[in-house]
Amino acid sequence: MHIRFTKMQGAGNDFVVLDETQGSLGLTEAHYRFLADRHFGVGADQILTVRPSPAEGVDFEYVIHNADGGEVEQCGNGSRCFARFVYDKGLTQKTTIRVQTMSGVIAPQLMADGRVTVDMGAPVLDAPRVPFDTQGLQPALRHQAQLWPLALQAPAPAQVDVVVVSMGNPHAVQLVDDVDQFAVAVVGPQVERHVRFPQRVNAGFLQVQNRSQARLRVYERGTGETLACGTGACAAVVAGIRQGLLDARVDVQTRGGLLTIAWEGGAQDHVFMTGPATTVFEGQIEIPDAL
Repeated sequence: MHIRFTKMQGAGNDFVVLDETQGSLGLTEAHYRFLADRHFGVGADQILTVRPSPAEGVDFEYVIHNADGGEVEQCGNGSRCFARFVYDKGLTQKTTIRVQTMSGVIAPQLMADGRVTVDMGAPVLDAPRVPFDTQGLQPALRHQAQLWPLALQAPAPAQVDVVVVSMGNPHAVQLVDDVDQFAVAVVGPQVERHVRFPQRVNAGFLQVQNRSQARLRVYERGTGETLACGTGACAAVVAGIRQGLLDARVDVQTRGGLLTIAWEGGAQDHVFMTGPATTVFEGQIEIPDAL
């Protein structure tokens, strides 16, 4: 089977984008794993699929598969690339696009400077809804945030304290002194698959530089560490604001680029993310029949 694709990136978080507006490609989890493979396929953190509107008042459906082939609820950097793709391909002339995801409707907006702003909705702060199993745990309180203790195994620290947030997908954010020096490759996999997170979790490592600037690394569920994670940046800023450490607008420096996150701090206030979305190249690939 031959399929056409577009390779895109948002702050270094890279994607294979597929157009299914004219019909389903019929891909399986194995096909998505093949496309994401950096040696045998195209190579990507996630596969993004554009599908026709599923309902009145919505322009497109947005489907996301991680590099392990599993479908996930949300991808912030991907949503910006999704918006750039449908506009550049002439699938819409709108600059504000309503998109159905597994976790709800989002509305990316193309900006005059080439960046894209996405209304990511209100964060979910209730731990069981993230979902996170709180049974038998007692959180520490820091300002308005609950810090939940997670027991880990060597060579990781015996315990880390995390703020749990959902941005349509689950996140566990911990403060670190220096993201460059922190053992993300050791702690990240243990947090991602921790038994307390029944759907696994994206592990975020937040370094607060001042009240309007932060640095972030994220070990993503089903992918591993990526150069950037849009929902991870949103969750990290929410966690920082809840702890009284950050202001309402924060520039988050990831390893792949800069994301600007804005949140007024109320439980019903929406989180807004602004960042780049760039087409890298287009091509055609043959997917083996037997995978």
